[in-house]
Amino acid sequence: QVQLVESGGGLVQVGGSLRLSCTVSGRADVYYAVGWFRQNPGKERETVAAISGSGSATFVHYSMRDRFAISRDNAKNTVYLQMNKLKPEDTAVYYCAAVQATAMGLVTQSSTYTHWGQGTQVTVAS
Repeated sequence: QVQLVESGGGLVQVGGSLRLSCTVSGRADVYYAVGWFRQNPGKERETVAAISGSGSATFVHYSMRDRFAISRDNAKNTVYLQMNKLKPEDTAVYYCAAVQATAMGLVTQSSTYTHWGQGTQVTVAS
């Protein structure tokens, strides 16, 4: 059973930073591609970033590339989303998701992911 636990959300002022963490527990003999997504009530889920199982391939939404970065520490089974220069429009519930993949496999479509965390709220106050 694969489980994901997000942490690191909260309230931050405009221009501030947050680092979200997603700890993935599952099989130790396979790779999991991981993605970060965000969603507000009544709006579509948006892909924020993704990383391959080995961490060698990454993706960040073009509108956030100058502010967000994704990384992972496989020794800790944890994927991070570093968010800098936060804006009010970054306010959302952020979810991480995982899917079994190859070491280099990068998955950006939310529909491909098979396991999801419970979400963590990020609120950017102006």
